[in-house]
Amino acid sequence: MSYFLNGWIKFFVLLTPFFALSMFVLLTANRSASEKRTLALKVMAAVFVICLTLFFLGNVIFQAVGITIDSFRVGAGLLLFLSAVELVQGRPKGDASEKDIAVVPLSVPVIVGPATTGALLVTGAEITDGRQRLIALTSLVLAILSIGAILLAADFIERLFKRKGIVVLSKLTGLFLSALASQMVFEGARNLLR
Repeated sequence: MSYFLNGWIKFFVLLTPFFALSMFVLLTANRSASEKRTLALKVMAAVFVICLTLFFLGNVIFQAVGITIDSFRVGAGLLLFLSAVELVQGRPKGDASEKDIAVVPLSVPVIVGPATTGALLVTGAEITDGRQRLIALTSLVLAILSIGAILLAADFIERLFKRKGIVVLSKLTGLFLSALASQMVFEGARNLLR
């Protein structure tokens, strides 16, 4: 149970839920409630397809390119750290000028950016035990559904926390991401130096 819970928390934080929420609120300010609902479902579907593809293709990509999982772990960890810094500083990712914003910029790069991509590839590649892989996959799916639920409840959450409260939650997510990034870099570097 703790492995599942740890996996869900890790994936949930990786998907930057509160930054995604703040961008969703910002980019959908002039849309109707039904348009927001449709958009939230599209975003959830896109994130689902992207994340599962990355999770299952990790080993294939590493073998095709000829790099080790630890090398990629260090690189992904550094990217994740840069993403965490952006969240804490409140810098927006992506271009908000597009009409259909479900895939770009909300799914990619707001929710699944380069750092999340790297972390999903590493996680999918490093788990070889079938039971653990199933648990990790289940926790990933639950994290994606959680992001979808947050986006579906965006109006309610915005009324509850106000815009500034959502920004604070986004910055806290950045702090957790930086810790996760440090752990990835340390583990990759330690394994490479052996």
